[in-house]
Amino acid sequence: MGGTEHAVLHLLYARFWHKVLFDLGHVHTKEPFLRLVNQGMILGEDGRKMSKSFGNVINPDDVIHAYGADTLRLFEMFMGPLEQVKPWNTSGVEGVHRFLNRVWRLFIDEDPEATEARLDASIVDDAPDEEALRLLHKTIKKVGEDIEALRFNTAISQMMIFVNEMNKRARRPRAILEPFVCVLAPYAPHLAEELWRLLGKAPSIANEPWPAYDEKYTVEDEVEIILQVNGKLRDKILVPKGGSAADLEALARGSERVAAHIEGKTIVKVIAVADKLVNIVVR
Repeated sequence: MGGTEHAVLHLLYARFWHKVLFDLGHVHTKEPFLRLVNQGMILGEDGRKMSKSFGNVINPDDVIHAYGADTLRLFEMFMGPLEQVKPWNTSGVEGVHRFLNRVWRLFIDEDPEATEARLDASIVDDAPDEEALRLLHKTIKKVGEDIEALRFNTAISQMMIFVNEMNKRARRPRAILEPFVCVLAPYAPHLAEELWRLLGKAPSIANEPWPAYDEKYTVEDEVEIILQVNGKLRDKILVPKGGSAADLEALARGSERVAAHIEGKTIVKVIAVADKLVNIVVR
């Protein structure tokens, strides 16, 4: 991984020396890298390359002083796809900082009279319901896959969905929150470490394995079916996944919007594609 400006020099030198070492018998592969990823450049807020002459340089130390290292780390990953060139946006930094505050409030009692941080009373040892399990396992799967594919921005989006949904709950099972902290740790290690300690866990969260997900909780039970008449969209419905062609046709005929377009006409044929669409051809 490296910026495009480094590709010609650093990566070329690395490849040259690796081939020298290969010819000398010190390494056993002809090429040093299996894949090259050029990360996009971070521009100034004015859309130009950061430069002292432009006066648009952002000092990371200033951002860390104002918002913390986790915010800076998370924002740089959330700005967009890794390979894209992206302008700095201070308001975006503030948005990420607010997200981390929501994560904190998910776990911590905000009693202003408290002298030290303590877990909120909403965190319980109850067995999680299926909805919470689905949310957790989808998050573990999504974030894990996005890390492998270097899609850090979409992984953070999924964590935001998780936090927003869990903050709506009056009771938050430990069995759901603890694995989430492990998922958060690579992105916001300082916050995750503190939450891990407050959850009574030891040693460092850095020693914890990546949580596993159960595939059965990541599969949707319902799918959206498109209802068409002569190929034109007339309605959409949610149905149980895996419905038969006959069931889908019956549901399509029962739609008021579809019925309005087939009334008084002759049905030539019905095309039903499982879990996708129903198209009624009329004349």
